[in-house]
Amino acid sequence: MDEKKYFESLFISLVATFETNALIAMGKLSNPLSGKLEKDLNSAKMNIDILRMLKEKTNNNLSEQELKHLTSTITNLELNYVEEIKTDG
Repeated sequence: MDEKKYFESLFISLVATFETNALIAMGKLSNPLSGKLEKDLNSAKMNIDILRMLKEKTNNNLSEQELKHLTSTITNLELNYVEEIKTDG
């Protein structure tokens, strides 16, 4: 695998890490340490904000696939976050 493809796969993995953390914090996935659904919406927002910052800081430096993946991940997380805010508040 060439370095460009390798770094692309690493980038996708990085995005997936923050996505998973946000979903755990929204109570959409079980916490792997406790095995329970737990909510920490502040933590969820921070993970989403990190992805938004990553998109801003990497502007014009991502492959088309990386940008599509990052954008769709952010959109899906934001929609889930708004849903959780509505049900929590």
